[in-house]
Amino acid sequence: MCIFCNIIIGKIPCYKTFEDDDVMAFLDINPVSHGHTLVVPKKHFTNMEDITEEELSKLIKAVKKVAYALKNGLGAAGYNVQLNNDPEAGQEVPHIHFHIIPRRQGD
Repeated sequence: MCIFCNIIIGKIPCYKTFEDDDVMAFLDINPVSHGHTLVVPKKHFTNMEDITEEELSKLIKAVKKVAYALKNGLGAAGYNVQLNNDPEAGQEVPHIHFHIIPRRQGD
């Protein structure tokens, strides 16, 4: 079982920022900036090719909600939304996830 699956079932602690029936968001343990959050589907999908369109739609809707909340809640000037797809593109955990990285003036 992958690290994100273990986080989702509660075997590994996290600082959860969002959760619904299909998606969970939590703070990154190695943040690029304050509030750097990972948004992951609760079902295990390895990458973009593996996830169904229905589940991807749910994931993207959650990304939008979390990004909006982070920007407004932290007073960020903007944010990056990033997907690393496959190890060659920097994906370190084989469970599809989006990074939301709040940005501030001077970042």
